[in-house]
Amino acid sequence: MTDNQITQILTYLLIFMMFILMTLVVVLVYVKIKDNKRKRAEQAENGEEDGASSNVATRGYNKQSISKFMEFDKVEDNMIVQKNGNRYLMVVECQGVNYDLMSTMEQTAVEEGFLQFLNSLRYPIQIYVQTRTVNLENSISNYRRRVDEIESIVRRREAEYESNRQSGLFDKEELKAQLYELTKVKNLYEYGKDIIYNTQQMSLNKNVLNKQYYIITSYYPADLGNTNFDKEELKNIAFSELYTRCQSIISSLYASGVTGKILDSNSLVDLLYMAYNRDEAEIFGLDKALAAGYDELYSTAPEVIEKKIMALDKEIEEKAIAKAEDTVAMVRTARERKLEERHRRMDDIVDEMAKMIIKENEAYLGREVAGEAIIELTKGRKKRNEKEEKAAEKEEKANEKKQKEIKTTTRRRKAKTA
Repeated sequence: MTDNQITQILTYLLIFMMFILMTLVVVLVYVKIKDNKRKRAEQAENGEEDGASSNVATRGYNKQSISKFMEFDKVEDNMIVQKNGNRYLMVVECQGVNYDLMSTMEQTAVEEGFLQFLNSLRYPIQIYVQTRTVNLENSISNYRRRVDEIESIVRRREAEYESNRQSGLFDKEELKAQLYELTKVKNLYEYGKDIIYNTQQMSLNKNVLNKQYYIITSYYPADLGNTNFDKEELKNIAFSELYTRCQSIISSLYASGVTGKILDSNSLVDLLYMAYNRDEAEIFGLDKALAAGYDELYSTAPEVIEKKIMALDKEIEEKAIAKAEDTVAMVRTARERKLEERHRRMDDIVDEMAKMIIKENEAYLGREVAGEAIIELTKGRKKRNEKEEKAAEKEEKANEKKQKEIKTTTRRRKAKTA
């Protein structure tokens, strides 16, 4: 091979290698661009998800999302209102029967009664079973209050028995009867303490459960079609319809030996509270929650207008009481003055009535006797009036003299002071 041929071969090899290198660079740049696009797309998706989660976190505790989670708007008129008044629920609490302890005939009667109940249904129902831990706190409080009362009775009777025994006024039979009564009360006291202890031990067992059975029926105002009823009228229609259905359910279940009652608003709130706060309800019940003000969403303090209305009502009540007291006092004073005036004029009234009696019996007494009697009454009244006038003048002079003495004494004291 000549040098020219070798140079030409090397040139071809170099060109081929440069071509391969350029091809690799182009492929590498393409892959890099594609990878960057993919990363940007993933970042964009992650950014949207983060934004959505942050929005959820921001909106997670507002009133709207909680209302959606609770799935009901409010409780009123013994109904649960859902979907902004587009659905109403009413609940019947049922007390079951012990089916396993019944005889075969009794079980058959219960089954037939339940079949009649199912056949009588013309609307959908839901059977809800709620399991609750038995809360014996209220029972223990009632027992303690009653035992405290019995303890005070025991202490009082012990003191009475000891006093009677030391007085020596009672014989052995009477003391024996008193001791018997005291022993009965003591035994009752000890029995009450045992009940409290056993109940407290029972309350420590968290496995003591109670099942409560409910039948729920619903009503949709939309079933009425296009009407011009307002919300209040629709609520009344829903209440009437649901109440009729629930009464029908109670009557049908009675054939199976199952009794029921319609839950009122407070019982519905308790049912919902237990359903949404199962763990907390065992420790912090609904009564305690309401007493603590947890039924208020944001604040338990009354509004300014409510405060003003309360203050105005209090002021009105105070003024009304003051006016009533003044009126009563005025009436009493007037009646007292009238009584004093009547007492003062009693003699005059007696004379007037005596004159009337004399005139009425003038035919029997005679005109001359009646006339003289009336004259004597008039003279006596005149003398009495003169006597009263003299006494009034004398009292007035005594008051004037007393006033002069007071003024003289005052002047003398001022002169001594000066």
